[in-house]
Amino acid sequence: MSRVHDMGGQDGFGPVPVGDDGAPFQADWEAKVFALSRALRRNGAFNLDEMRDAIERIPPEDYLAASYYERWLIAMEMILAEKGLA
Repeated sequence: MSRVHDMGGQDGFGPVPVGDDGAPFQADWEAKVFALSRALRRNGAFNLDEMRDAIERIPPEDYLAASYYERWLIAMEMILAEKGLA
């Protein structure tokens, strides 16, 4: 029997929404957040492990209220503030 898991391996939050149009982003701002993340990682501001850790440290109520790329943005803001880069 196969099980469907959400992000983070937790059950009960339903499927991860995917757009029907095949576009990787649902809005222009999501593409900008993705590009900003890549640029900051490429320039050594943080690495993927730091990004994952920051996402995991988002308070539960904020995490659950945020979309996928909103979580990325919240995590990047946390990292940059903690490192004194913002």
